[in-house]
Amino acid sequence: MRSPLKDKPLRNPGESLDEQITEFAFDILFYLMIACMFIMLASMEWIQHLNQSPPNPILFSSMALVAIIYAFIKVRPIIKKLKRYKLGRDGEKAVGQFLEILRKDNAKIFHDIRADNFNIDHVVISEKGIYVVETKSWSKPSSGESIIQFDGQTLTKNGFVVEPSPTLQAIACSKYLSELLLETTGKKFIVQPVVTFPGWYVEQTSSFSKAQPWVLNPKGLAKFIRNAENRLSSDDANLVAYHLSRHIRTC
Repeated sequence: MRSPLKDKPLRNPGESLDEQITEFAFDILFYLMIACMFIMLASMEWIQHLNQSPPNPILFSSMALVAIIYAFIKVRPIIKKLKRYKLGRDGEKAVGQFLEILRKDNAKIFHDIRADNFNIDHVVISEKGIYVVETKSWSKPSSGESIIQFDGQTLTKNGFVVEPSPTLQAIACSKYLSELLLETTGKKFIVQPVVTFPGWYVEQTSSFSKAQPWVLNPKGLAKFIRNAENRLSSDDANLVAYHLSRHIRTC
């Protein structure tokens, strides 16, 4: 028997993070099972001991305690990573939903595009241009301001410079996609890098241009794309979308 599908389906927002979250969940389950196994053994020994049976439960209780401590040490950092990955996944899904409105303008939206050792969160292709959108779902402080500022060079979070800047990642992704499209279509296309910060107040103090990344709250991204000048013909937009979809399906 073989699948009726010739190609892989396109990927969903945050799909890579979903896969990582599943792996973390299995890791947590593994260590918890080890701890539970020794707890059961210790419990059985204590039952025998309380019933005045010969076996001594001290050894198994000690082993169970060691297993619990070991599982705690192993599980604690995994849970922290799990929370961080869930936050990132939910941010990517939220941004993906904000981008869906652009389909009304005949834009093509792609999510979670795998590269060699990284992935591109979202790509928007329309007559307004090609946009690589990276999502940064940063936790906000429990009180006070939550402000991202970008002056065209330096990005700050609540007044503190962020190094390395997420804009560098967006620029690297845009270069990768531009080279990929040159290889697959034979044409050189400008790819606009964008970084979005869900839930944060974002100030880009420099003018928006092709020469630098856009830094935005995702709620305003669709509007900025709609207000941009046309950069592609309809034929070129369709050409880019076709070759990118082929690349995703065959990866």
